[in-house]
Amino acid sequence: MACSISRVEYFRTTMKDRPGEAYKFLSQLAMLRINLLAFSATPVSATETRVTIFPENPKFMKNEAARAGLYLEGPYPALLVQCDDRLGALADIHLRIFEADVNVEACGGVIDGRGAFGYVIHVKKEDFEKAAEALGI
Repeated sequence: MACSISRVEYFRTTMKDRPGEAYKFLSQLAMLRINLLAFSATPVSATETRVTIFPENPKFMKNEAARAGLYLEGPYPALLVQCDDRLGALADIHLRIFEADVNVEACGGVIDGRGAFGYVIHVKKEDFEKAAEALGI
């Protein structure tokens, strides 16, 4: 795999920042048969955490989550990058976005330990098409 970049959608929710809350939420998604491409959680206050989920099938997730009574904001667009790991790979991706005059609002990634990485890029909704075009999708 050289590099695969795709459009994805994500949803957000805020939950209490207590032990076990992420487990409960993720277990509920698993029981609903919602497969995730990515997940992140970030504290937003002393008592709350913002959870961001990237479902494999956003329409299915939205329907199932609504039926289960889960409140989710979204969907919002993002870019999912899956590439072979090499020195400078992230810099090259950001250069292309910079050259398109797009600001990256947030991003995060991880290597897989076998020579590849996954990376999620958030840009403003109004800049999404410009960023996608800069990355060749």
